[in-house]
Amino acid sequence: MAALIEAINIKRKSVFEFENAPYACLDAEISSPTARGGQTLVRLKMRNLLTSAVFEKSFKAGDRFKEPDLVLVPASYLYSDKDGSHFLDQDSYETLTLAPETIGNALDLLIEGAMLQLHKYNGNPIGLQLPIFVDLDVAYTEPGVRGDSSSGSVTKSARLETGLEIRVPLFIKQGEKVRVTTETREFASRA
Repeated sequence: MAALIEAINIKRKSVFEFENAPYACLDAEISSPTARGGQTLVRLKMRNLLTSAVFEKSFKAGDRFKEPDLVLVPASYLYSDKDGSHFLDQDSYETLTLAPETIGNALDLLIEGAMLQLHKYNGNPIGLQLPIFVDLDVAYTEPGVRGDSSSGSVTKSARLETGLEIRVPLFIKQGEKVRVTTETREFASRA
């Protein structure tokens, strides 16, 4: 039997199963009673890992939750089509497919062969976790003009091989590889 977690022990970034779905705790707040015999309550801000819905709910401190059958598996991005985005599980070598609504705008950062982590719940893929940085080619950018810093901005727009547009320093040229932070989608460095 899976281990049980008491509500009082759920902390930020913990995962647990509630109403047969996996959840991640975004914030936990414990309120102790002021009167005798009152119950300690735990207010959780939680995200459903299947639907990405976020909401808050209060539980009694002794309420118990199962640990979800949630694993991260290494995978590489293969391609996308009308059926979704396809990934190769690096452990089992099976092809896993995620629906477009599950991927969201992560395709702006994915090129063929990109390595990442896939979330699997009860053996089925439910989401992905991008690496902290990705290296992408600059498909197009205007040449930087010396002395073009009069506007106070020393960056220019660049379109990357995936179609993502970011701001880069003036010295970056078309055809160069740049490192992009996946969380903020900003230029980090040359790759």
